[in-house]
Amino acid sequence: MGNRLSKIATRTGDNGSTGLGDGSRTGKDSLRIQAIGDVDELNSQLGLLLCNKLDPLMRAELLAIQHALFDLGGELCIPGYTLITEAQVMQLDQLLEKYNADLPPLKEFILPGGSHSAALAHVCRTVCRRAERSIVSLGREETVHEPVRQYVNRLSDLLFVLSRVLNRADGGSDVLWQKDGAPEQ
Repeated sequence: MGNRLSKIATRTGDNGSTGLGDGSRTGKDSLRIQAIGDVDELNSQLGLLLCNKLDPLMRAELLAIQHALFDLGGELCIPGYTLITEAQVMQLDQLLEKYNADLPPLKEFILPGGSHSAALAHVCRTVCRRAERSIVSLGREETVHEPVRQYVNRLSDLLFVLSRVLNRADGGSDVLWQKDGAPEQ
């Protein structure tokens, strides 16, 4: 990589445009930049989740997901380029199966919360859903490689499951929604 990022303040974006990885420029408010920004925010939220005490294997899996999200952002940054593969989507499917295996079935909706790490996983989930919506919007206007959409869709499901796993790991349980806000008995 050399000195690719040797100059951060280029001033080329002062006019409201930004450069893409292929050298073209687009508006900072374009659908592509919105999607890239939402994926970047998701990656940052995962970084915050990783600041918590986590099972070492889960930590390694989340770190691998961060790297994949960086690749996903790179794919969005270079129109027509592909980095995310069906194999990466399948890895998320395997993680979903693994972490969901020991969870009790849900009979009620759950509220985001519980332990600190579970609540952060819920924040990651909601940011992931926003990134997914941005990617779908972009896909209505420009070509988006199908595994990109699939990856963020599976990832939001995984983050929901991980929030449940993290609540249990911290000695708690799901925070169940109660009709009319009635407290749990």
